Amino acid sequence: MVLESTMICVDDSDFMRNGDFAPTRMAAMQDAVNIVCLSKTRSNPENNVGLLTMASSEVLTTLTTDVNKLMSKLLAVQPQGEVKLMSGLRVAHLALKHRQGKNHKMRIVLFVGSPVDAVDAAELTRLAKRLKKEKVNVDVVSFGEERGNENVLKIFIDTLNGKDGTASHLVIVPPGPNLTDALVASPIMQSEDGAPIPGIGGGGYDFGIDPNDDPELALALRVSMEEQRARQEAEAKANNPAAVSEEAATTEDQMLEQALAMSMGTGGASSSRGAGTRVEPDFNNMTEEEQIAYAMQMSMADSGVAAGAKSEAVKTEEPMDVDDAASGQDPEFLKQVLEAMDPGTPGDKSDDKKPDPKGETKKK
Repeated sequence: MVLESTMICVDDSDFMRNGDFAPTRMAAMQDAVNIVCLSKTRSNPENNVGLLTMASSEVLTTLTTDVNKLMSKLLAVQPQGEVKLMSGLRVAHLALKHRQGKNHKMRIVLFVGSPVDAVDAAELTRLAKRLKKEKVNVDVVSFGEERGNENVLKIFIDTLNGKDGTASHLVIVPPGPNLTDALVASPIMQSEDGAPIPGIGGGGYDFGIDPNDDPELALALRVSMEEQRARQEAEAKANNPAAVSEEAATTEDQMLEQALAMSMGTGGASSSRGAGTRVEPDFNNMTEEEQIAYAMQMSMADSGVAAGAKSEAVKTEEPMDVDDAASGQDPEFLKQVLEAMDPGTPGDKSDDKKPDPKGETKKK
């Protein structure tokens, strides 16, 4: 088995904020770097990997076999400044020279997601010849700015390989495909015999890892990535408060318009009974105070209509009581009707006794 020490150079320039690779170039590159680290360490347990940034020219981690340490450092990287391709390659070469395993082959994996057409082609060619002399292989992953960078990077890789060499690779990923899937299918992720690295592959899994093989690692990577993305969103909002306030104001305006529309919809039927049809106001030309005042007016008008409807219901009930009495449900009214029809009704107690002329009372 081949022993290898690898330095990964990541692009942390401002161009990595672009969203042509979901969700951003930076997040897509982080997933791809994770796959490369896993492939290197799983192909041989003695392999080690280091990490450095090319915009800030900072060595995040020296050569190590701890993938979690590498990813924790990478997830804390924020886009800043412009990429320094030449400086990144020189620093990576210097770090490889200080590797502990002198029998390890040296390799640099370069992620480029910003323009490098300003790089001096002659100087880059001289650097490529030096790396070739030092037996350093370089794999380049170009994405986002692949069209403008293709010629420069192709000359660099061709110089490294020479006439018959095939140890260095250039992988160009156009916008659209998933960066991780494109990388997994490339020669960078294959062993020397061309076979894929065991346990590494897209397969529809997050980070290219089958959770059944290593569930703890898959969960840790997923949690770390979600925390990093949430932190990036929070920092983006903190750096651009104007956009946040504008979004909040837009949301408040939408809620106010919805409240006004609901108020008008509730009072529409009742207002049709009144004089005329309610005219819909122009919300776009109204101030916030005018909109609030109009909403209160509509609410009060709806309350008045409801109260009027209740009073009408009470008035409607009163004649029903009179009708009930006229229909014979009142006992006193029935008694009067019967007396009018038959004056001699036994129910008349005034005829039971008649006074006697002599002052005596006699019965009939």
